[in-house]
Amino acid sequence: MTDRVSLRSRRRVSVVFAGHGAVVGAFATRIPWLQQHLGLSDSTLGVALLAPALGSFVAMPFTSRLVHRLGNSRALRCLFPLWCGSLVLPALAPNLPALCLALGIFGATSGMTDVLMNAQGVLVEQRLRRPVIPSLHGMWAVGGLVSSGCGALAAGAGIDARLHFAVTSAVLAGIGLLATRHLLEADPTEARQPPPRFALPPLSTLPLGILGFCAVFAEGASGNWSAVYLTSTANAPEGIAALSYTGLSFTLALARLASGFVVTRLGPVRTVRLGGGIAALGGTLVVLGRTPPVVIAGFALIGTGVAAVLPLTFSAAGGHGGDPSRNIAGVATITYTSNLLAPAVTGAVADATSLPTAFALVTAFATCPLFLASTLAKPAQSPGGERQSAPQRADLSS
Repeated sequence: MTDRVSLRSRRRVSVVFAGHGAVVGAFATRIPWLQQHLGLSDSTLGVALLAPALGSFVAMPFTSRLVHRLGNSRALRCLFPLWCGSLVLPALAPNLPALCLALGIFGATSGMTDVLMNAQGVLVEQRLRRPVIPSLHGMWAVGGLVSSGCGALAAGAGIDARLHFAVTSAVLAGIGLLATRHLLEADPTEARQPPPRFALPPLSTLPLGILGFCAVFAEGASGNWSAVYLTSTANAPEGIAALSYTGLSFTLALARLASGFVVTRLGPVRTVRLGGGIAALGGTLVVLGRTPPVVIAGFALIGTGVAAVLPLTFSAAGGHGGDPSRNIAGVATITYTSNLLAPAVTGAVADATSLPTAFALVTAFATCPLFLASTLAKPAQSPGGERQSAPQRADLSS
């Protein structure tokens, strides 16, 4: 019976992950509409786009308190529709300050929902006693790809983003309300000490956060700069350059969907080390390649190599002992910071030197998991000493 319930919960939380990715994909496709609608310059738009990351950074430490009061399942059921609804706010903003506020709310609800759905994924993983979170992140990427395709069609048809966002948020919120019914719940929160209202990341999660930071830096820099790299360094036309991001997204989705199979056989440490080697090869092709096919292949390999790292750090954080939501929020806060810094740091290094030099730095970050993977092998510590879950034992023994 428990297995049936756990499998049902896995299907439901997979839909939640896909829905979260779909909201992000829809928003990404209409950023040019927002810029044109408000008459923003490139630099002003860049400042506004910092707001979602800042909103996430500020809001995520509050998540553990929310889970203590409501439980993970109820908190996710309440917050997911708010996250979908926040998609409409940027399109309704009449000026830059209002846009920044709307994007801050958008990022805050996104980050808190992210923590809750990963914590739910950890519960499912522990019940099923096999890796689940990597494939859930694969579903997130699939949701983003499908939604971005729909968004591209809407933009091409000249549909107003306000209408596009309203329909998308309503559909996804409805699906989310159905998907978040009857999810798993952790032990009763009444038995635990209430966390602080604003819970800073535990120091014990710092090594996991650093591992995730490196992978997300490589992913974020590649996603934001791949098309520019193709046009400026490999002399590719814009249509071909766009394929670099498509290739990166596709390999991220495919690798995350398949990584549960790989982790079951190799364990998380060997999987991450293998990924670090693949990412290093991809980065080398990007830095040394001067033709579009070679550079596109390099970006695809970077995506393949880093794909499993972030999901596995969330999985390890959730089984690390103590409050799983607080641990995951700690890792997420660090990785969101990486996603915020990666495009800017890459651009600054490129301005000071060159794009190939900047991507030599990106390659170094992509390779770091090869050396930091042992972080996942450290046994979880907790005050009672018995909080280590069975699936984590199986995984860490690899």
